[in-house]
Amino acid sequence: MIDLLFLGDLILDVPEPDHWLAGIAPVTRAATLAIGHLEVPHTHHRQEMVGDVPAPGAEPAHLAALARAGIGLVSLAGNHIADCGAQGIADTIAGLDALGIAHAGAGATLAAAQSPAIVVREGRRIALLSYNCVGPALGWAGADTAGANYIVIRAADGGPARPQADLRDADPASLALMARQISAVRSRADIVIVALHKGITHRPATLAPYERPVAQAAIDAGADVVASHHAHIARGIELYRGKPIFHGLGNGVVVTHALSPAQDHPARAAWAERRKAMFGFEPDPAYVLAPFHPEAVNGMIGRCRIGADGTIETGFMPMWFAPPGRPQRARGARAGTIAAYIDRIGQATGLPPLDRVWADDWVILRQP
Repeated sequence: MIDLLFLGDLILDVPEPDHWLAGIAPVTRAATLAIGHLEVPHTHHRQEMVGDVPAPGAEPAHLAALARAGIGLVSLAGNHIADCGAQGIADTIAGLDALGIAHAGAGATLAAAQSPAIVVREGRRIALLSYNCVGPALGWAGADTAGANYIVIRAADGGPARPQADLRDADPASLALMARQISAVRSRADIVIVALHKGITHRPATLAPYERPVAQAAIDAGADVVASHHAHIARGIELYRGKPIFHGLGNGVVVTHALSPAQDHPARAAWAERRKAMFGFEPDPAYVLAPFHPEAVNGMIGRCRIGADGTIETGFMPMWFAPPGRPQRARGARAGTIAAYIDRIGQATGLPPLDRVWADDWVILRQP
């Protein structure tokens, strides 16, 4: 039985990274393979991408904390991986390679960014493909330029893809390319995971129009699991053709000063204020390192247990974030409250209802 765990966004740009991971590291280390999304470059390079609100590069030495927590595979195709330019991507990949953490979704060229990561666990080949659905397009890889792998999602205003645009539907050619890539890796792997950086940030119980069609297209093309992130708040879970789609894993471990209004970087300070107006929430001042929507304290660790015959048991462990942003496994009444929240926000967006069965600290999901 292969035991796969899934975390959402990972940002570790404050000191003592092991401390911030310690609340969940015993869980991730116990899995066959733990997978997360590395949101920002880990580099000392200080170039800033022009045209978006840039994230600062995180300390390269902090990547080792991910390895110590048992995280062996990361997706990279997100909206911030190119924020420190080609050098930032190169430094991040070099750091991951040195630690033996496999990765997919970004590289020095589009071909490199499109390449799947394949790892072997218990004699089975596990493949990951990683796609950025939200832009910004200026951070996407080109034939000879570094950046992220991507799926083109068309904006309602006809402009380029960017995180705060009204993104509506996938470009058919781009979706067909994703399907061909999944089909190709399907012939080389026993288990295929597709990571999608998608959705609308900071807004509870909301799915953009393109999200379910793109995720379902990945399953139709041969993916076994779709793991999504970017919204910084949890979304619901769907079982489509018996395969799990985590529509938004929320934050995995996000501890950063870059999102706080109290800073001296003008663009990031302005965005922190604009975000409150756009999404209608005031961050809890206790969460100085994770100033997200108040409902973002409800989190999860996704889980898929895959048998030798390919059957998948899907579930999650309820997780919450203690101030100022440290993830913890939830227990008791808090775990029940978070599980009910995940169920409620899924149904609010029109996902089919699922039955929940508790097994120790885990929620097992089954179709009624």
